[in-house]
Amino acid sequence: MRDVLIIGAGPAGLFAAERLSAKGFSVTVADRMPSPARKFLMAGRGGLNLTHGENLDRFLKRYREAEPFLAPLIRDFPPQALRDWCRGLGEETFVGSSGRVFPTSMKASPLLRAWLRRLDQNGVELLPRRTWTGFGADGTVQLQGADGETSVFPARAVLLALGGASWPRLGSNATWVPLLENEGIHVHRFQPANCGFQIAWSAFLKDRFAGSPLKRIALHHQGQQVAGEAVLSAQGIEGGAVYALSAELREALNRDGSATLTIDLRPDMSEDDLARKLARPRGKQSAATFLKKVLKLKPEEQALLREAGALPAEPLDLARRIKAVPLTCLAPYAIDRAISSAGGIALSELIDGLMLAKRPGLFAAGEMLDWEAPTGGYLLQACFATGARAAEGIAAHLAQSGDK
Repeated sequence: MRDVLIIGAGPAGLFAAERLSAKGFSVTVADRMPSPARKFLMAGRGGLNLTHGENLDRFLKRYREAEPFLAPLIRDFPPQALRDWCRGLGEETFVGSSGRVFPTSMKASPLLRAWLRRLDQNGVELLPRRTWTGFGADGTVQLQGADGETSVFPARAVLLALGGASWPRLGSNATWVPLLENEGIHVHRFQPANCGFQIAWSAFLKDRFAGSPLKRIALHHQGQQVAGEAVLSAQGIEGGAVYALSAELREALNRDGSATLTIDLRPDMSEDDLARKLARPRGKQSAATFLKKVLKLKPEEQALLREAGALPAEPLDLARRIKAVPLTCLAPYAIDRAISSAGGIALSELIDGLMLAKRPGLFAAGEMLDWEAPTGGYLLQACFATGARAAEGIAAHLAQSGDK
């Protein structure tokens, strides 16, 4: 019998394994994939945005409704602690111009290799291709191997770190939900987060401009503004600025059935400035040529203007259209295309140390808990912080039960 079984070899599970094995506990990590931390490695393809360098109080507000739950965990393991941990593995970090924190190598693989070496030195056992299928009659965990055979795995404490429901091909497919619901544990429905949104484009825009970037724009929704970039797709609109508003857009869709997003194509110019430029004599120029010359509007931007109807003839009315192109979002992209997910185990099901109140000795951490975060390093920071807190809870539980 091992001291601890951790199911899920993502950042939360592996970090808990490191903390617990460093305290002398015997730890096994099981995962249904053939190798660990696949989503972590995928994140590394974009440079591995580990955390963010902004003021901690502002940082914590990014978690919205989950701030009261996550704040004490992240204060115990803040962004600087995560950077120090990376340094301890031989990977220095730096703060980019946007405030985001990256490893100097801009890759996940060197960090993961060093991390796995440390876990091996600590005696952590990794079991690949093992899928959790529930509990046996005596409460022991059941794991199914690649051969389809199911075996029980006795452990004094179990940590579930199975991820959410985004990018299921990398491991987190949420098949664990009914297993916990059968135990009477409430799980909020998973929904896409940090995702694009479907829009009913005209055939012209869809055929001509799918894949076109929109740079130096600002998006508005219900009084919130986000500056950045987006990308037009055949399905709708996506990209960093869209992701930053995805939670609010999703909530509006859940509530009203649709959500209006407006695009400011020239956020650095006022309506009056635009109107003055648009009031210049056009002569024999076409509207497209005129807009390209006086405002440098690209073809895809002009196509967006026409999605809202015929171009207004009055300069001020056209300026207002340019400053607020209305788009009707019909639905979020499918969850398997989302960067992350919202939903998961209800936080009310947890007690101190992230143990499930209805099942003593069973803990949970990471994205399978009901919190969400924007991109920018907030996702990984919270995963590490919940892994650290779960390790503390497990150590305290085993000490109280006299097992260590």
